[in-house]
Amino acid sequence: MNLPEDFDPPAGQAQTLVPGLQRILAPNPSAMTWRGTNTYLLGTRQLAVIDPGPSDPAHLRAILGSLTAGQSISHIFVTHAHLDHAPLAADLARETGAPILAYGDALAGRSAVMQGLAESGLAGGGEGVDHSFRCDIALADGDTVQGDGWQITAHWTPGHFGNHMAFEWDKAVFSGDLVMGWASSLVSPPDGDLTQFMASCAKLRALDPKILHPGHGAPVTRPTQRIDWLITHRQSREAAILAALAQGPATAEALARSIYTETPPALLPAAARNVFAHLVDLTGKNLVKPQGSLAYTAVFKTVS
Repeated sequence: MNLPEDFDPPAGQAQTLVPGLQRILAPNPSAMTWRGTNTYLLGTRQLAVIDPGPSDPAHLRAILGSLTAGQSISHIFVTHAHLDHAPLAADLARETGAPILAYGDALAGRSAVMQGLAESGLAGGGEGVDHSFRCDIALADGDTVQGDGWQITAHWTPGHFGNHMAFEWDKAVFSGDLVMGWASSLVSPPDGDLTQFMASCAKLRALDPKILHPGHGAPVTRPTQRIDWLITHRQSREAAILAALAQGPATAEALARSIYTETPPALLPAAARNVFAHLVDLTGKNLVKPQGSLAYTAVFKTVS
């Protein structure tokens, strides 16, 4: 994890990153969001807002207050329906009349495996889901949206969340929570799917962006290097899980305790969810299998 202390912008103040692009930090710092959620304003007259952020009246005022004479908001893009990214979209739409654009509602894009886990009673962890989220325009993978002096191409990039999209603009990509510089992305079933996540990382890498503007933290100025690190990091976790299972069958929680030996006890439940994400992926690859049905509490063993 990389926490450059020089990334500490004041919340609620619009900062120009490059001509035609501003960032406003939402006042929601936490272990999951670090300094807070990044809200982006793209354009010079009729603006696109990317990730309005959490339900917070002060942040709504900050977004509207950043508009200068002659400016208005014409589009609202949401990368995914977590509570730290999506809820303010509805309020902003009511204030501005701008449509909300996203892949779909909070359940859109969920894989069949994750849907099965959800139906079995497994609840998501992490940032929390905005189950009330709705979009006015559902974007398909590869759709292009033309605005006033800007153009965005939407890329469906599930993995951190089923309805996650990345938005490409002029060789820059607004990467949401798929790829960030300060931490590896949370993948917690049934909201997150590691099989999808790895495919989305490869997809983002193939776009060859010059810079990533993530949902949290500073811009990622070496995208290929960062994506390669994330892929390698996940592959190393997979290898550690397979090595541990070679010693005998185990649950996700037991594997987390044996692998994350330096992790504080309070963080072990999150580590176990991460291990379970890998076990689901490895089951799909026919490298491991559960003893019984696929479930968080299942005992897993290697496939001989």
